[in-house]
Amino acid sequence: MRRIVPDRDGLLGMIGEVFREHGYEGASLALIGQATGLGKGSLYHFFPGGKEEMAEAVIAHIDGWFEENVFAPLRGGADPRAAVERMLEATDRYFRSGRRVCLIGAFALDESRDLFANPIRDYFGRWVTHLADALMRAGHTKAEAIELAEETVAAIQGALTLARAADDVGVFTRTLRRIRMRLGIPAEG
Repeated sequence: MRRIVPDRDGLLGMIGEVFREHGYEGASLALIGQATGLGKGSLYHFFPGGKEEMAEAVIAHIDGWFEENVFAPLRGGADPRAAVERMLEATDRYFRSGRRVCLIGAFALDESRDLFANPIRDYFGRWVTHLADALMRAGHTKAEAIELAEETVAAIQGALTLARAADDVGVFTRTLRRIRMRLGIPAEG
């Protein structure tokens, strides 16, 4: 019986979940193989650079999702408040209302940080920059917008950590509600 190999997006999603659960150092090829159903040979076929290449590909995959669903909407559109709301909705959806940790944030705190410093810095930097730009278009001064953007991204990351530590996803939901109030975005209906 032939084994069905997942498509690249599916494969990266599976590998990403192993990294989320075990961290970069703890994500052995055996665990990755178990999660994907692929042997070491097949994994090296897809990722000749091994685990480091897998992590780079997962980071790029996540970054691509955020580019399409968070960063691009923040950059475009005539209504910057609607763009910020779309960002909050997409963020809530991606992090499964606080049930999913931020892998890029986890890598930033892990020993692997130095391996992936540039894409980690770029990901968070673009999030703050694009959110600040939308907030400036919504009427905030540049200084206010940057401060609010940093505060927002930090609150999201902190809420993910606290929700996980407390085993209470309500922390994330309440944080998004407070962010909406702080940014002057109407609460969801």
